[in-house]
Amino acid sequence: MADGSPAAPSAATGQESAGRQRRAGRPHENVLSRKLITEAALTVIGVEGYGAFTMSSLARRLSVAPSALYNHVTSKQEVLRWLQDHVMTQVDVSGFTAEPWDAAVRRWAWSYRDVFAGHVPLIPIVAVLPVAGAPETLKMYEKVAVGLAAAGVPAALIVPGIVALESFIFGSALDATAPADIFDTADLSGTSPTFTAAVAAQDRDTGEPADVAFRFGLDALLAQLDSTRQKASAD
Repeated sequence: MADGSPAAPSAATGQESAGRQRRAGRPHENVLSRKLITEAALTVIGVEGYGAFTMSSLARRLSVAPSALYNHVTSKQEVLRWLQDHVMTQVDVSGFTAEPWDAAVRRWAWSYRDVFAGHVPLIPIVAVLPVAGAPETLKMYEKVAVGLAAAGVPAALIVPGIVALESFIFGSALDATAPADIFDTADLSGTSPTFTAAVAAQDRDTGEPADVAFRFGLDALLAQLDSTRQKASAD
């Protein structure tokens, strides 16, 4: 302007500036990655629960359109597989580098149960997920396998041993989230007197029923593993 005052921004300039501001807060779809999507999914589930987890809720968390997600992941099920593999990093396998084999297995099993008690919907996924698509899960299996091999468990029985433990762990993770009155026979007590008496006879002073059951079963599995390794060393 002739008087030296600064020129007012044009409408086009203002639109360009607003556009830049809007874009700054939205990750462009090529910024998305497996790690970023997985972390966002974990946040959504932590706040809203698995029941509310959808691709739309995930897209909102990432501030992208749902269609942008599908350039990086094929389905909600694939996101859950990524999430399952990520959750495996929370399972404690540290005992296999420093503790006796049975203490290491015990630490791992309790940690595994507790982690997946908080992620029960992932159990059907990990139970059938090929390890080729789950690098963190495979790392965990390798730690356990090395520990069992070093303890003298025959190579042919390491995978059956892990599967037996894992099957028990998954069932126990479900049990840990069950209602406290799951075995209350109520009006049917007359048709199941022995079972009803057994439920009443549980010693609550030894811990929560789910913990007592897990300890009991884990002791049995560890005893079988110990018997197996001792028999192998004697042959």
